[in-house]
Amino acid sequence: MVKMVGTIICTLFMTLLFAVSAFANFHHSRSPEVFFQNGNFEEKPNPRNLKKTRLIGTHALPKWEINGLVEYISGGPQPGGMYFPVTHGVHAVRLGNEASISQTIKVKPGQWYALILGATRTCAQDEVLRISVPSQSGDVPLQTLYSLNGDVIAWGFKASSSTAKVTFHNPGVQEDPTCGPLLDAVAIREFYPPMPTRANLVKNPGFEEGPFPIFNSTNGVLLPPKQQDLVSPLPGWIIESLKAIKFIDSNYFQVPFGHGAVELVAGKESAIAQILRTVPNKVYNMKFTIGDGRNGCHGSMMVEAFAAKDTLKVPFKSVGKGTFKTASFNFKAVSDRTRITFYSAFYHTRIDDFGSLCGPVLDQVIVSPVA
Repeated sequence: MVKMVGTIICTLFMTLLFAVSAFANFHHSRSPEVFFQNGNFEEKPNPRNLKKTRLIGTHALPKWEINGLVEYISGGPQPGGMYFPVTHGVHAVRLGNEASISQTIKVKPGQWYALILGATRTCAQDEVLRISVPSQSGDVPLQTLYSLNGDVIAWGFKASSSTAKVTFHNPGVQEDPTCGPLLDAVAIREFYPPMPTRANLVKNPGFEEGPFPIFNSTNGVLLPPKQQDLVSPLPGWIIESLKAIKFIDSNYFQVPFGHGAVELVAGKESAIAQILRTVPNKVYNMKFTIGDGRNGCHGSMMVEAFAAKDTLKVPFKSVGKGTFKTASFNFKAVSDRTRITFYSAFYHTRIDDFGSLCGPVLDQVIVSPVA
C-alpha cells in the first residue's frame, strides 16, 4: 500500500513537473520582450523643451538622446491637411533631415535580438530609417506602405557587449526639412538560434522563433529586405528580396501550424531563403504548406519554391477563408550547401483595404533525405 501511494505521488509529481516544464518552454518561446524606456513616447517632454512641435535640447525627450530636428507629434489630423497614424498610443516622434534619437540599453553579449518598432513615412518621398547598434547598421526603406494605419518593423542584431547604443537616424535630405520617418513605439526581444535536426535540415521550419508582436499589431510585423540569416529578425532565414515580407501570428491571422508563419506580401520582390547543409548528389524531399491568412486577401496565390536546380510552382486559389494546402517535391543537391527560396508569383491587396499589400502564407518547411 505504501509502495502504491509512493508510486502515485511520484507519478503526480512527474506530471506536474512536465506541465511546468511545458509551460516554461512555451513561455520561453514567446518572451522575454520589453519596451525601451519611454519606448512609446507617452512620457511627455517638459513644455520648456518644446517649440511648437520641435524638441529643444539633447535630452528634451525623456529617456532618449536626440540630435537634430526631432518633433514630438500627436497622432491624427495635422496642420496643412496631413494625417499621422499613431497606432500604438497617442504620441510619436518624427525625425527631420539628418536627425536621430538614441538610447543605451542593457543586453547580453553574444545574444541575438530583434528591435520591433512602429515606423512609417510621413511624406510622399523616398524615406529611409537607418538603424544602428555598434558595429551593425542597416537602412530600412519606408517608401512602400504595407498598411494604411502604420507599419511595424523588426530589425535583428547580435550584441557584442553588455550594453548597446541603439540609434534611429533619418539619413535623407528632403526639400522639406520636417519630412521624415515617424516612430511611435520601440521594443526589443531576445532570440535563441534554432538548430536543424536529423529529421529536418531547415532551421526554424515553422517560424515559431520570430518577432511576435509585442504591442497590438493586427497587421503583423514587416521583415525589411536584404537581411542576412546571421542577424535576421527571423532566425535561420534570409530576407533576400527588394521588398519586405511579413511575419504573422495566430492571434490575428489564420496560421496553418503553431503560432507563427510568414506572408509573402510583395510578389516576386518579396523572397525568403535559407542555406542548408547537404550532401552532393543526394536526393532530398522538400515539403511546405501554403494558404491564406484569413485577412481579406483573395485571388490566385501561386507560390514558387526553389531548391538547388529544381523548381515547383504551387497554385493556390484564395477566397479569404483561411484554408491551406501542403506541397512537396524531390531535388538533388549539387553541392554541400543548398539554397531553398520561396516567393509569391503575383501581387495582391486586401479587398477591404486597397492600400494594404497581402499575399500567400508560408509555414512548416521540411527538408529531409530520401531513403
